[in-house]
Amino acid sequence: MKAVRRAVLEARAIAREFPGGAGVRGIDLTVAAGEIHAVVGLNGAGKTTLMRLLLGMLRPQAGTVRLDGVEIADAAPQAWAGVGHLVEHPLAYPELDVRSNLLVSARLHGIPRERAEALVARALAEFDLERYARVRASRLSLGNRQRVGLAGALQHDPGLIVLDEPTNALDPAGVILLREALLRRAGAGAGVLVSSHHLDEVARIADRVTVVNAGRVIGNLDPAGVDLERAFFALVHADDVERPRA
Repeated sequence: MKAVRRAVLEARAIAREFPGGAGVRGIDLTVAAGEIHAVVGLNGAGKTTLMRLLLGMLRPQAGTVRLDGVEIADAAPQAWAGVGHLVEHPLAYPELDVRSNLLVSARLHGIPRERAEALVARALAEFDLERYARVRASRLSLGNRQRVGLAGALQHDPGLIVLDEPTNALDPAGVILLREALLRRAGAGAGVLVSSHHLDEVARIADRVTVVNAGRVIGNLDPAGVDLERAFFALVHADDVERPRA
């Protein structure tokens, strides 16, 4: 019998709608310690809005979000310090070099300076950024800025990791580095939530795959299943056909 893993993030019936009809409608979602949970959907499905709601960047109009069992509005600063996230754009101050950006990120997560120096050195090596340590972020390619953002989100070994389309702009080498970094952290007990439309990459790392469409959960996919892409599009198509009749 499998042991029940602790939920590090839990959403119940969260909803947030915008003028014009876009948004998220009544989503339930859980991320357990030690698992990688992927959320997949077409562009405009509501993935980024969902991530922002889960991180408190947007307030839900209905429903609740809990971080380690505590509603996010009541979560202590120490709890948020144990979260690593990248949503939409990587945190990188353009006039600071890569090393300084990572140091700032570590300090913003409450890491003492002495330990932060060691974490930054490790992050530079983990994401193959050592050659860019003294290069200003404004001079980096999009892919390397994404690496800096990911390194900053992961370097403090957070217990919860939330990443929105993290492979955007990454070259194949960067994708592999990220994959290995997430597997290491999940193996050490972190809960990982990642949104993506790259089904082949999701299948390599995810324990669970949740499909969203038009702001709703419409089903799940088996990451070990055959022809994941066909199964995904079948779910989305069936939902698109049925939804106007509701």
